[in-house]
Amino acid sequence: LDLEIGISSIQDTRDVAIMVMNNSQRETEELQRYRELQSNRGIVLGILDASFHALFVINEACMIQMVNTKSSEVFGWSKEEFIGRNINMIMTHDIASQHNQYVETYLKTGIKHMIGTQREVTAKRKDGSTFPCQLGLAEPHGQSGLICGFIRDLTAEKKAREEMKAEQQLLEKVLDASFDALFVINEKGIIEKVNKASTEAFGWKSEELMGHNINIIMPQHHAKLHDDYLEHYAATGVRKMIGKQREVEARRKDGTTFPCILGMAELQHNRRRLYVGFIKDVTIQRSLLVAEAEREASDSLLHNILPEHIARRLKDDPSHIADHYENTTV
Repeated sequence: LDLEIGISSIQDTRDVAIMVMNNSQRETEELQRYRELQSNRGIVLGILDASFHALFVINEACMIQMVNTKSSEVFGWSKEEFIGRNINMIMTHDIASQHNQYVETYLKTGIKHMIGTQREVTAKRKDGSTFPCQLGLAEPHGQSGLICGFIRDLTAEKKAREEMKAEQQLLEKVLDASFDALFVINEKGIIEKVNKASTEAFGWKSEELMGHNINIIMPQHHAKLHDDYLEHYAATGVRKMIGKQREVEARRKDGTTFPCILGMAELQHNRRRLYVGFIKDVTIQRSLLVAEAEREASDSLLHNILPEHIARRLKDDPSHIADHYENTTV
């Protein structure tokens, strides 16, 4: 064993005491700084472990340097299994090849295509299953060569959106199955929703109706009254039409009008007041009523001008009466 020894003389024992004290003080300060760093590191790790989202810290070689507890929960690997392995272990094959190329390009050029941005990607668990997630990348200040990645699992969120979309589509189908025209308007009278029966009854396409005032389907003299009613109701809360039905006249795109029954209801949606109007075309019913009234008037006239037995026979079989009573006079 070869050793190199340096020897020097001590002139004053007081110098030795001062030197030992200084060394001891420096050691104490360094120990204190180390403990503070460890304490701060523990606080940071505790904060990261409390995060709702998975976190990865990788180096220039894409090797994982740090993960939080949520990463293990989401992906199925333990922290120990993560550390020191390439980040592409949590990526599908197509994304993994792109990621390595991106990091390599970034380190060479400094051009940031993904740093500081968020995007939706597909991630891979330990069991090989995949799930949609949102990936956000950041470069820690003063830590050159390190990249932090935050991963938010979108599985539940996407499922909720899909369920909401399916529910919305079901609602659309139910509304479109209605025989009556439906309009949803806001407090200003602007149309926000219509159903299929509305387009069929009035001749406009849905996009032609949406965003227009509901008075587009009213004769001019009714349109002004409707706007005034909405303003009065918003100001006073006095209901004259809400929750009731009444017969009104409606106007088609071609300008023709028709009788209809209008029923209105109020609803609250996202802290907004909306009105739903159901419109039933009663043209046929009106025509039947007119025809019935005319028939009753005709019957009454027959009974008034003819003998009862002839009027009854004529009512039951007009052709029989005509054949047998050609010479009848009144």
